Amino acid sequence: MIRYIRWCAWFCALLLAALLANVVRVQVWEAAAYGANPANKRTAVARYAQPRGDILVEGRPVTGSRDSGQLLRHERTYAEGPLYAPVTGFSSQTYGSSLLERAEDPVLAGTDPGLSVFPLWYDLSRGRPDGGDAETTVRAAAQRAGYTALAGKRGAVAALEPATGRILALVSSPSYDPGVLSGTGPAVTAAWARLNADPARPMLNRALRETYPPGSTFKIVTAAAALDAGVVKDVDAPTGTPDPYPLPGTRTLLPNAGTGTDCRDASMAEAVQYSCNTVMAKIGVQVGLRGMAEAAGRFGFNDDGLRVPAWVSRSTFDTDMSPDQLALSSIGQFNTKATPLQMAMVAAAVAGGGEVRTPYLVERTARADGSQVRRTGRRSLGRAMNPATALRLQQLMVKAVEDGTGRNAAIPGAQVGGKTGTAQHGVGNAGTPYAWFIGWAKAADAPLPGVAVAVVVEDAAGDRGHISGNSAAAPIARAVMEAALHDDKTRTTAPRTP
Repeated sequence: MIRYIRWCAWFCALLLAALLANVVRVQVWEAAAYGANPANKRTAVARYAQPRGDILVEGRPVTGSRDSGQLLRHERTYAEGPLYAPVTGFSSQTYGSSLLERAEDPVLAGTDPGLSVFPLWYDLSRGRPDGGDAETTVRAAAQRAGYTALAGKRGAVAALEPATGRILALVSSPSYDPGVLSGTGPAVTAAWARLNADPARPMLNRALRETYPPGSTFKIVTAAAALDAGVVKDVDAPTGTPDPYPLPGTRTLLPNAGTGTDCRDASMAEAVQYSCNTVMAKIGVQVGLRGMAEAAGRFGFNDDGLRVPAWVSRSTFDTDMSPDQLALSSIGQFNTKATPLQMAMVAAAVAGGGEVRTPYLVERTARADGSQVRRTGRRSLGRAMNPATALRLQQLMVKAVEDGTGRNAAIPGAQVGGKTGTAQHGVGNAGTPYAWFIGWAKAADAPLPGVAVAVVVEDAAGDRGHISGNSAAAPIARAVMEAALHDDKTRTTAPRTP
């Protein structure tokens, strides 16, 4: 009898061990799979059980949370949603998230291990700390200036601090209110369908995700390549370029439309000042495909890995072209494409002495009590050009604003350098030309430029033949640069509170 009881005890112990093993399998080994199963609502319920952390602009939250009283309890809210949508993106209980809401989701949602001193405790207790905050580099005045100046036109603005890479403004127009996507139900579904069906594509972040032919603004890259390679040694020397210029190996003549000056035999300085296509196309051919591709790469073209921390579309410069195609690419046409952020990086490289700083949008992340989780370190993408080349290009860009094609970007009491562009596009170049301006500005009493900017306007008003970067894009750039410089001055002169 005792023997049978012993066998029964061992059998029960074996069953208990099997039960414990199964519990471990479910709770540990397969927990992630169960958690990711679409049928498991607990993950979503837990995610929205507490308020989400905020995205901050100059210390002020531009996001919030409200208690909906529903199963997915807390919904995202946005202060001045259309103004900051290109920065925040959306956080939707139905459609996921985008931009900073997605890139910084672990911090905002409270799942980042750095939010707790004892992250293992939250893993064991199945809890989570309060959501943290993401403090952006955006300047409210510059952001509002760009948004107001675009006035609903299709286009974008990207502004950087050349010395650091901080993104001071990121504007995409037309915009939308991310708050209409926050919750669940028919209203959110209808809003999603409406926004996606809108031909103006308001949810497209044109500053980071759309690429355009940069037109004549790319001539700054070509000029840098020529000076660094020694193809041009004297920027004031005549180049012997005919007007129009025969594209190499073809009978096609490249004209100089709308320059307002005679570009025949013009120097490179004059070509930048008056935007001579012929001269810069010839110089690009003289630099050669390899030299041009390497120069474009140093500025950030053909880089798939740029994050701010949201991903940025790849700006492209072809590495396999015929000489005639190279000529067109050297003036920002053919297959050359760039995001507004990339062209702001070009302007910032000139303003910053030739170095390209990695652009970034988040200054730091913090816990709910304000203590720091991590701070974004300043990084360099490398040197785009020699310091002497950058200094020479600064002089040429200043001349383009003071007495060239970029006069509408001038700011009284500040030094401004810039380059206009008008980019053809569409089948047979039938589309309305894109109006571009890139530039930088330095306050009179400042040692270094404080802001670099790129502006593109897709639907510039006016007759096709009279659309230009000076008329459509330069005034927008001026408004943003002026706001950024004024903001810098205010910060510098503001009294410190004891």
